[in-house]
Amino acid sequence: MALATRTDRRPSMTRTLWDSSVGKKAIMAVSGLTMLLYLVVHMVGNLKIFFGSGEFNHYAHWLRTLGEPFLHYEWALWIVRVVLVAAVVVHATSAYQLSRRDIRARPSKYVHKRPRASYATRTMRWGGIILALFIVWHVLDLTTGTVHADGFQAGHPYQNVIDTFSTWYGNVIYIVAMLAMGLHVQHGFWSAAQTLGAGRATRDRVLKTIANALALVLTVGFISVPVAVMTGVVS
Repeated sequence: MALATRTDRRPSMTRTLWDSSVGKKAIMAVSGLTMLLYLVVHMVGNLKIFFGSGEFNHYAHWLRTLGEPFLHYEWALWIVRVVLVAAVVVHATSAYQLSRRDIRARPSKYVHKRPRASYATRTMRWGGIILALFIVWHVLDLTTGTVHADGFQAGHPYQNVIDTFSTWYGNVIYIVAMLAMGLHVQHGFWSAAQTLGAGRATRDRVLKTIANALALVLTVGFISVPVAVMTGVVS
């Protein structure tokens, strides 16, 4: 008589982390902070446009040669892109699954009205959707040139930026997306800090101040570029 063998396996640590609500929140926090770091660096790079076309185009070329000769041309840039895409995908997927899980856990409306949340909290979902759509448009506009106005010029990022912000719709899309980004960062940084255990009663005021400052600096920094083009400061 053959002995029965156990074929069931314990789920891996990665799977256990992903399946739990706490794990998804931690993944959202880490991926969100990764994207936040990129936003800070990206904003600083964007501000080089105020130093003229030569400086801005040189910076864009430097991004493609970063890591040479150890890395080949554009390898570092592609590594950053892959990491960012992965961060966006896991962040959005975790957010969606947590939202669905929350809805299933509370199928009926609350008997008592819940406390009114902040505007940033209430708009996190729509802000995320706006940003996801913006990322697609931004890549098609200034990376591939697919939807770029006035003819995309490869290797001339300064002129491409001027072209985009010389159109009313380019400015509207960008500014609306950056306002949504600011609200997302304001609430997201605070949530990430709480999830990762940085939140303490003695640190709450400091964390809220940092969240507000980051949101303000990023929003103003990014929006300053289209405003500068519209007003003729950059041309």
